[in-house]
Amino acid sequence: MMNEQFGETTWARQDGHVAVIEFDRPPHNFVSVELIRDLADALDAVDANKELRVSLLCSVGKSFSAGADLASPTGVGGSGMSGISPLYEQAVRLFSAKKPIVAAIQGAAVGAGLGLALLADFRVAAPEARFSANFVKLGFHPGFAITHTLPRIIGEQRAALMCLTGRRVKGEDAFAWGLADELVPLERVRDAALQLAREIAEAAPLAVVSTRATLRAGLAEAVRRATDHELKEQTWLRGTADFAEGVRSVNERRPGAFVGA
Repeated sequence: MMNEQFGETTWARQDGHVAVIEFDRPPHNFVSVELIRDLADALDAVDANKELRVSLLCSVGKSFSAGADLASPTGVGGSGMSGISPLYEQAVRLFSAKKPIVAAIQGAAVGAGLGLALLADFRVAAPEARFSANFVKLGFHPGFAITHTLPRIIGEQRAALMCLTGRRVKGEDAFAWGLADELVPLERVRDAALQLAREIAEAAPLAVVSTRATLRAGLAEAVRRATDHELKEQTWLRGTADFAEGVRSVNERRPGAFVGA
């Protein structure tokens, strides 16, 4: 029976053939290198356990994940780009997992938090969920392979709309777009996601893994190529006046006064 802790904030427990992987990083479940490494370790453990067939990815609190903290000195971007590259290395590990993943999205999935939600094969969301690729509002380039994974799921036009405006997409719209596969009341998100995971786990496990490998063929490699390119774009944009203004405006909760420099 699986009941393990990975790092300080990530736990995995077994529910039949489903591994429930939960992370808790208050107040907003910000993405960090440590969190993504812990989640990758948990998914590796699931892959190695023949009793487990599906993972349910979920978090504690109002936000699924508010993304990577780029503005705070203690956040993943606080020391420049040195924290971003290892983050992407761990992201490739996530996308290399062999068994299906269902995500329960109860609230905001923003920036790298959106990237984490896009890792899953399926997303069960509440109307209160908010999906946002808000990078341009920071004067930054999208990361976490969102430039590849988002259009793969919702199409190029809607992905461009999200990435070029930074708007927040509500749960109802996410469901209509196919960004969320099921929309259920907030109090039922975790249970509905678990039910979907159990439904997958009822199928023949070798056939499921084989079929998933075909459906996601080359995805981990594409994620690596995407994050390599995203990192280059993010590196030069980080030195611009607009990025500095973006950080200030986010901290001050106001629209950015960008000048294109």
